[in-house]
Amino acid sequence: MEAGKLLKRGLSEAEVARRVGVHRQSVNRWARQLAESGRAGLKQAGRAGRKPRLSPADLKKIEGGLKRGPEALGYDTSLWTARRVAHLIEEACGVTYHPGHVWRLLRQLGWSCQRPTGRALERDEEAIRQWKKKRWPELKKKPATRVEP
Repeated sequence: MEAGKLLKRGLSEAEVARRVGVHRQSVNRWARQLAESGRAGLKQAGRAGRKPRLSPADLKKIEGGLKRGPEALGYDTSLWTARRVAHLIEEACGVTYHPGHVWRLLRQLGWSCQRPTGRALERDEEAIRQWKKKRWPELKKKPATRVEP
């Protein structure tokens, strides 16, 4: 619509393309649509590409499933993997996704891929904190004292 306004003001197609940040061919196509059917012709331009296989309601179902955790699907750990998310999508929405493409949906939902920190179950945080505070400074190498000549 911004390009249509600029074209109506008499700017060249190349200048409109620069200002809007698109290719000149796109502006040329828009100019033809504008000449043939006015601003209504510009509004009719549909979306490019294939329609999404998941509706907004499906995405909400998936996000709810992600928040419940993988244990709700019967997995032993609370770690989401691409395969597990693909399984969740199939269970919740009946749509199969290849695990290699699941990350796009996760990013769309605002989820990020993260590696869990590998920590032993027997880990004693208090003992570690005390060791870092008291023992580590004793063991740490100190710079050699300089002797002035």
